[in-house]
Amino acid sequence: MTITSEPGLGSGNDSESSPPSCPEGAAPCTSKNDAGWRRIIRNFTPSWFTVTMGTGIVSILLHNLPYNTDWIRWISVGFFALNVFLMTAFTTISVARYVLYPQIWCVMIQHPTQSVFLGTFPMGLATIINMIVFVCVPAWGNWAAYLAWGLWWFDLAISLICCVSLPFLVIHLGKTNLASLTAALLLPIVPCVVAAASGGVVANVLPDPSHVQTTLIASYMSWGIGVFFSVLILAMYQVRLSNHALPPREAIVSVLLPVGPFGQGGFGIAKLTQVTRKFLSHGGGTAMAARDYDTTYTEPLGLLIEGIGACIALIMWGIGLVWLAYAVISIATTRNFPFNMGWWGFTFPLGVWVACTTELGSVLHSTFFSVTAMIGSGCVFLLWLVVAACTTKQAISGEIFFAPCLKNLSGAERLGKKS
Repeated sequence: MTITSEPGLGSGNDSESSPPSCPEGAAPCTSKNDAGWRRIIRNFTPSWFTVTMGTGIVSILLHNLPYNTDWIRWISVGFFALNVFLMTAFTTISVARYVLYPQIWCVMIQHPTQSVFLGTFPMGLATIINMIVFVCVPAWGNWAAYLAWGLWWFDLAISLICCVSLPFLVIHLGKTNLASLTAALLLPIVPCVVAAASGGVVANVLPDPSHVQTTLIASYMSWGIGVFFSVLILAMYQVRLSNHALPPREAIVSVLLPVGPFGQGGFGIAKLTQVTRKFLSHGGGTAMAARDYDTTYTEPLGLLIEGIGACIALIMWGIGLVWLAYAVISIATTRNFPFNMGWWGFTFPLGVWVACTTELGSVLHSTFFSVTAMIGSGCVFLLWLVVAACTTKQAISGEIFFAPCLKNLSGAERLGKKS
C-alpha cells in the first residue's frame, strides 16, 4: 500500500486521463455509467468532503475575527449556509453512490488513499456544529443547543470509528513502506481532535450541568486519543522526511497536513479548559445553570486548569508554526504542481491553526495573536477563493470527476453488469 500512489493525496484526481472502461485487450466499448449523472456519482470520492472542511473553517474564522464587524459576520453566515448545502448535497451523492453501486464500497475501502479520506466527513460536519452554536443558539435558544449536541455525539462516534478502523485497515493490508508514507495518514486520526474541540464549543452553551460534565469528559478523552496517535504518525513522517525526498509534486500539499492536529489541538485544549473553569465556578457564565456548592477550592482549581490549557495551547501553536514553515518552504521550492482536490488541504490545516491563534489572542489578551489571526484569516479566505474557483472550473468540465479505485473493479462491474 502506498499512501502517495495517487496524486493530490488520493484526492480523486490522477495524472492518467481516466481508467479504461473495458478490460485491457478488449474491443472498445461504452457504458451508460461513463456519462451524465451516473459518471459523477460513480466517481464521487470521499475527498469531496474536504470542500466542506475548507468552507466551514472559513465561516468560523470570519465569525470569530478579533476585530470584527456586522457585515463580515453576515458573510460568515453566508459561508455557513453554503457549507450546509454542500454537506447535504455531498452526503446525498455519496449515499447514492454506494446504494446504486455497492461494489464500489469494497474497492474504495481497500484503496490505499481513498479510504483514509472517510475521515473528512466528520471534520466537515464539526465545522457545521460549531457554527450552529455560534449563529443559531443565540437566535433560537436551547433547542438549537441540543440540536448541536445531538449532532456532536454522532460526529464523535464517526470520528472514533474512523480513528480505530482505518489505521487498522492500513496495518491489516500490510503493504505500507516508509518511503511512500505521507501525512495523509493523519486524516482518519485528526477527526478525534476536531470532535474534541467542537465538544468544548458545544459544552459552553448546554444549560444542564450534567450534560456539560459528560460532554467535557468525552471531549478530553477524544482529544487525548487524537493528539497521541497524531504525534505517533508525525514521528514516523519526520523519519520519512529525514531519510527520503519530499512527496511527489502531485501530493506536495500533504506537507501542510501536520499543521492541523497541532492547530486544532491547541484550540481544543484552550476551549475545553475554559469551559472546565466555568463549570467549576457555579456552572459558569450565562450559558450554564448555576450550581449551589462551595467554590472555595473548585474556583482556584478551575483557574489553574485554564492556565495549564493556555500553556499547552501555546506550545502546540508553536509546534504548528514550525510545521507551517516546513510546508511553506517545501511548496515554494516545488514548481508547477498540478491542481487536484488535494489543494483543499491548504485551507483546513492553516485555518485551524489560525483559529488557535484567535483563541490565544482572546485568552491571553494579546495584540500580537489578534493581529496575526486577522492576517491569517485573510490568507485562508483568499486561498478558499482560489481553490474554489479551480474546483468549480474542473467540475463544470467534468475533468475532476475521476475515482482511481474504480480501476480495481472487474470489467463487468465497470460496465454495471453482474460478474
